[in-house]
Amino acid sequence: MPDQTTDPADLRGDCAQCFGLCCVALPFARSADFAVNKPAGTPCANLRDDHRCGIHARLRQRGFTGCTVYDCFGAGQKVSQVTFGGQDWRTAPKEQARLMFDVFPVVRQLHELLWYLTEALNLPAAAPVHAELRRALERTEGLTRRGPGELAALDVAAHRQEVNVLLLRTSELVRAGAAGKGKGRGKGKDRRGADLIGARLRGADLRGASLRGAYLIAADLTGADLREADLIGADLRDADLTDADLTGAFFLTQPQVNAARGGAGTRLPASVARPVHWAAAG
Repeated sequence: MPDQTTDPADLRGDCAQCFGLCCVALPFARSADFAVNKPAGTPCANLRDDHRCGIHARLRQRGFTGCTVYDCFGAGQKVSQVTFGGQDWRTAPKEQARLMFDVFPVVRQLHELLWYLTEALNLPAAAPVHAELRRALERTEGLTRRGPGELAALDVAAHRQEVNVLLLRTSELVRAGAAGKGKGRGKGKDRRGADLIGARLRGADLRGASLRGAYLIAADLTGADLREADLIGADLRDADLTDADLTGAFFLTQPQVNAARGGAGTRLPASVARPVHWAAAG
């Protein structure tokens, strides 16, 4: 039976329980993703007094596509309600508000790791490392509950590296099983970090492939077979997933899917939802 160590709902952003931290703490630069420049620690001009976005229903039309593909993995509500005990940055002392903005990106990274670890614990092929994964998850969860000062000083990159060793082993175990399920020539290919920007991969057999950190920006993956592929960190911005099969693809996050293009024929793993704008685009 798969482990159910962490509720996936706790690893999705809940804006109603957050003080709009992503709209304040994070910087963005004027580009195809954002209509204006905004420095870190400065509230977005579209943020209302109730911490909700004033143009949420029109973000794409107003040039804020980057906001529509972002997810804090539940870090916003954790920092708002747990780390700072419900203290609003608007009414907090300036030093505490700055600390809140420093802590938020750290907890966001930790929550992303919790997402991957939780998924790994639900992959039967990764059973040989489930005990180690469970310990890593418990340690990571414990880190998210440390005090603000400890979190701000945390070497999160070092912790990510420790967890990544287990995630790599998980990938090897899952993809080894996929490689033995058929005769496709693309099965088990290692394309980690590959430059596949704009690549023509229509109908490609990528089942069981490692696409960790691959650049698939604007790639044509129409009808591609991505079953049981490792997609951790793959850049899917504007990648065409129309009629692609991602059944069983793992370490695929909602922000990655939101950044891609797809349609009714795109088959997705149960861990992610079909983006609303896909239907609008179709």
